[in-house]
Amino acid sequence: MSLGDLTTLPERDITTNDTTSANNATKNNNTNTAAISQEQIVLDEAFDRRDELLQQLERDLEIPAEDAVHHARMRMMIQRRSELTHADSGLVFGRLDALDETVRHLGRVGIPGADADNDDPLVIDWRAPAARAFYTATAVDPQGQARRRHIRTRGRDVLGVDDEPLDGSTASDLVGEGALLAALDERRTGQMGTAAATLQREQDDIIRADARGPLVVQGGPGTGKTVVALHRVAYLLFTHSQLATQGVLVLGPSTRFLDYIAQVLPALGETAIVSSTCDTLVPGIRVERDESRDVAEIKGRALWQKALEGYAASLVPQPVALNVTWEGERYSLNERRIANALASATSGRSYHAARAIFSEQVHDLLTDAVVERSEELLTQMEEGLDDILSKVDARLAKDDDRGVADGVSGAEADGVFSEADVERLRGRVSEDDGLATLIEQWWPVLDAQGTLCELLDDDALLRRWAPDLTAAERQLIVGESAGWASSDIPLIDALSDVLGDPDTGGEQSEFLADRAASRRDWVYGHVVIDEAQELSEMQWQMVMRRCPSRSITAVGDIDQAEAPHRHMTWEHAVGSAFGTNWTEARLTICYRTPLEVMALTAPVLRHAGSRNEPPRAVRASGIEPWESDVDERELVSFVAHAGEEMAQRWTGGTIGVIAPQDRLADLRAALPELTILSATDAKGLEWDATLLVDAAGIAAEPRGWNGLYVALTRCTQELGQLRVR
Repeated sequence: MSLGDLTTLPERDITTNDTTSANNATKNNNTNTAAISQEQIVLDEAFDRRDELLQQLERDLEIPAEDAVHHARMRMMIQRRSELTHADSGLVFGRLDALDETVRHLGRVGIPGADADNDDPLVIDWRAPAARAFYTATAVDPQGQARRRHIRTRGRDVLGVDDEPLDGSTASDLVGEGALLAALDERRTGQMGTAAATLQREQDDIIRADARGPLVVQGGPGTGKTVVALHRVAYLLFTHSQLATQGVLVLGPSTRFLDYIAQVLPALGETAIVSSTCDTLVPGIRVERDESRDVAEIKGRALWQKALEGYAASLVPQPVALNVTWEGERYSLNERRIANALASATSGRSYHAARAIFSEQVHDLLTDAVVERSEELLTQMEEGLDDILSKVDARLAKDDDRGVADGVSGAEADGVFSEADVERLRGRVSEDDGLATLIEQWWPVLDAQGTLCELLDDDALLRRWAPDLTAAERQLIVGESAGWASSDIPLIDALSDVLGDPDTGGEQSEFLADRAASRRDWVYGHVVIDEAQELSEMQWQMVMRRCPSRSITAVGDIDQAEAPHRHMTWEHAVGSAFGTNWTEARLTICYRTPLEVMALTAPVLRHAGSRNEPPRAVRASGIEPWESDVDERELVSFVAHAGEEMAQRWTGGTIGVIAPQDRLADLRAALPELTILSATDAKGLEWDATLLVDAAGIAAEPRGWNGLYVALTRCTQELGQLRVR
């Protein structure tokens, strides 16, 4: 096919399919104008009440907080204001008609009646137990419901309704099929939207699953893994209020992905969220260079945890006698006392925590030594040693020219130390710069980054503390360039944890998310990981440190794994972190990727070594994937022209170009107006149309068949492929 032949692509079919879909939707919307008018009245009432609540909150927030209780109440009001403000879209999206004729409306947030204590709520929050039947009721199990209605709105206007009787008269196994398919046919905007109105039963089951223990969600492309993960966060924060005091960490595969999902949780009313990648999880540390896949795989292994623990333990000093000068006199803290202090300080503590305890114990030992020497001096005085007494008198006169007669008491007057005298002496000892310098020289404060460099740059140290590495593997590590790579971040985090942070301070913001993000040692109430199949064993250790309760939701598709590790099953991927103590859930229905495209994935999955059944696609776009042969010399022109044609067909939507890594630089330089990504960077994203460049080149990359599976399944409507000759 030549460049000019691209104009013969099935534009008419695409337009016809899109127009037909729109016409059908319009026809369906207009069949029940009475229902639309009825729901418009409900929506108007909900918005009026929402606006009243916001006005009242603004008045209440103008009153200065006078105490801690009022401050706590203000934080709750700020949270509520955020929920109501972000509820402009989807304030009401559903209705349940019960068999007993009770009618309940559902929406993004709960809206109470005018008399909150006595009136029924105008809108039930989608996360509330009373809303569950909206997602789970079926004709076989109607759960007391007669009908489910999806209400489609734009801002304050009702656009249409889709009624679903629960008496068995409809055969679809999808909840709100009309609303769901209409949402899937909408143009992509480049940002993920909320899906609370169209969640399906298998998705809702996972969203509301028990928060205790790790939950691993396996789902193929288009099954809504990310939607489920984010709505689960919103549900858990709504249901378990204590999580709001700890926060939830959302880990994504890339900053582009985090930008893509950035609006979802605020739109659902949630703000106690920290979003990050593994590369940006340690405050103040960023990736500075690329690395080979071989080195990344080596550094991702679980063996590093034990290696770093052993290396850090070896840096604790061995007991020796410490000679201290205090106020001109020399004191010797013998080796036995130092050994005892070391043993008690290091028991179960990190390097720096043990050092802090040891410093306090040295202060005690020196204080005791000073007291003992003073008491010995007093004994000598009482035995009639006048010369010593003269020295004491002279010292007292020097310390306090008022003399004993003016009120001097305690050790200064008679050489006997009271408890108060000992505490004052200890305070002076603890502030002594000379003693602090002595301890620093003998037991220095360590910087995790510098300490890690010393280990990674020394073959002998690696051989001792990471004996499972081969000589060739050690040489790969020792020979690396300066600067941190992605696989170094978990090692820095692990060593920082083993050493302990000397300064655990962080940002003192009133917003929990800011405080949590500024502290490496923050413990979260729950962690959600998207594209979890990509995490190395050491990255899993990062997650575990931040959530020791193991309240973790990990979503991903093991068949899309492209990371350097060799995990082919979830058992291998999470075994080092969870052992066998985890639960698996599966998403089996593909909503995004059309049937026509999913039909191409079976041979790709076989090449990737998959053991999983691909998800079942439930919608067709009516657009067959197309292919074109392109000469290498004309590739840029073909991509430019094909991209322009697709952009015109999907006006108001988005297109994406996916190409092998070695073609990205040239394509991006020539076509800066297009979104051009590798298969890895495209993970988790979606477009109306995808242009796949050189599929064979992607398949030839490391774990390339997994990458090609990702690339094929990013579109919601059209897939075009360019084969390079």
